[in-house]
Amino acid sequence: MKLIYSHPTGNANVRAAASGLAEADLLAEFHTTIASFPGTVLDGLGGIGALAEIRRRRYDPVLKPFAHMWPWRQAGRILAGKAGLSGLNRHETGYFSVDAIYQSLDRRIANRLPAGKKRGVQGVYAYEDGAVESFRAAKKLGLQCLYDLPIGYWRASLRLLEPERQKWPAWAPTLTGFEDSAAKLARKDEELRLADRIFVASQFTAKTLQDFPGPLAPIEVIPYGYPSVGSPRDYSSLGSGRPLKVLFVGGLSQRKGIANLFAAVDILGRHVELTVVGRKGSDNCKPLDEALAKHRWIPSLPHDQVLTIMREHDVFVFPSLFEGFGLVITEAMSQGVPVITTDRTAGPDLIEHGRNGWLVEAGSTEALVSTIEEMLRRPASVAEAGRAALESARARPWEVYGRELTAAIMKHQQSLV
Repeated sequence: MKLIYSHPTGNANVRAAASGLAEADLLAEFHTTIASFPGTVLDGLGGIGALAEIRRRRYDPVLKPFAHMWPWRQAGRILAGKAGLSGLNRHETGYFSVDAIYQSLDRRIANRLPAGKKRGVQGVYAYEDGAVESFRAAKKLGLQCLYDLPIGYWRASLRLLEPERQKWPAWAPTLTGFEDSAAKLARKDEELRLADRIFVASQFTAKTLQDFPGPLAPIEVIPYGYPSVGSPRDYSSLGSGRPLKVLFVGGLSQRKGIANLFAAVDILGRHVELTVVGRKGSDNCKPLDEALAKHRWIPSLPHDQVLTIMREHDVFVFPSLFEGFGLVITEAMSQGVPVITTDRTAGPDLIEHGRNGWLVEAGSTEALVSTIEEMLRRPASVAEAGRAALESARARPWEVYGRELTAAIMKHQQSLV
């Protein structure tokens, strides 16, 4: 099967999937907004401070012959953000909004499919919010529609997060998922209905699709991979009487459970020291501003510095209430930092409770406090879990995800013959 594969931004899982498709000879074309390849002029420009965003879109050179770039809306979004022109990036309605970028790329794929079929293309692989037009065109042409749902299904999200709006009303402005229009939600449902195969990265995401009102294509769960592992950690300072160094990295929204995290840290007091890395989900949330003022807050860091700061902490806490995977979980584990996360992330796919990390009930401040108190009582458990996390990461590099994804696609193709 030859596929046209597309994604606007190209995060780690997209890069691994695209490389896996190319190496398995399944890739016909790869479409994105901005793609940088080592040694190119564009990659060189990424070395300039103001243009560093380019190197966040760096891909394996194996993809260069397949790459097609449509950069203008994404470049406009970046520039509008730096210039403070927030209206241009406004959710759904802005000319450079994330939705506009996804839909623009989706339309371009749809327009290329007729010619692609003549060249032997047999299917299209696309992601949530960027698949409906290409899938409509593919169906008319008799092509396969492979769909990637990177975060849980929207109806399940509303069902699970609505209680959070009631429980933490002052944090409600950070729950931006409730702002999606009816038209956007209808497009999500149509994408799912058109899909011939659905790929997700966690059992939790697969479970959320039980809320879909109708039949669905077969669902395949393929967990993402881990970054390259860091060097062995030194855990000798644990238990020396200093506070436990706790880190959170992610969007500062109650979808990520940060109200629970701040409440837990308040209870634990001087026994813990919290660092928070991430942008605010809303500028209109007083308790978030008050909590950030009490702790070390870093709004943004380059990816390599995120890995560095992870190594400077004892434990990574990711108490998300609705997460398709949570790449920061695997990033922390790859650096030998044990993770506390919830049953609504990829945690259950990656973590054996008490061995290489800890799983807690989503939305439970008490569970967070209890787990961290156990670490304080037995500091050796942190070192033990950190070493085990490092070994888990070593066993599943990103290349494994790429190979498993391509194997699943090839198996699906064989079932059609």
